[in-house]
Amino acid sequence: MLTPAAQVESVMEIDLELLDRLGVRALLLDLDNTLLAWNQHDLTEEVREWVELATGRGFRLCLVSNATPKRLGVQSRELGIPCVPSAQKPRRRALRKALRLLEVQPGQAAMVGDQVFTDVLAGNRLGLYTILVIPLHLKEQWWMKWVRQLEGLIIWWLQRSRNAWG
Repeated sequence: MLTPAAQVESVMEIDLELLDRLGVRALLLDLDNTLLAWNQHDLTEEVREWVELATGRGFRLCLVSNATPKRLGVQSRELGIPCVPSAQKPRRRALRKALRLLEVQPGQAAMVGDQVFTDVLAGNRLGLYTILVIPLHLKEQWWMKWVRQLEGLIIWWLQRSRNAWG
């Protein structure tokens, strides 16, 4: 449940061709530390271009974030894609809502985010292809320091186990 299908440095490294071959038609995207550094308000031009590239290739996108409706709504309007705020990930309700908005089934969608215990767990619980992104910025809420350390141990263990089993 905590193992992502893929791990990348940033959303710009997501292999859209591979996702297309796998039958993925929609991307559910976390906001903070995935597309936008935590506590920042301006998306980079690189992220905007990647969103245009993904939508231009036919992918349906939706922001699914634990962020507030106000914060997520601003980014949603700027990118021109729908959003589901206050997602309460790892609960699945918001992901299901996003799938309905995008008119796709779980096997046709990927969850992209920076946290194992929210994004990856929620996506895996629903049967989505999960992509873990390295956080854009390490300055976060004070309690996230311990969450990140635990995530790091889990990722290390998962990679070690994967290498041991071939």
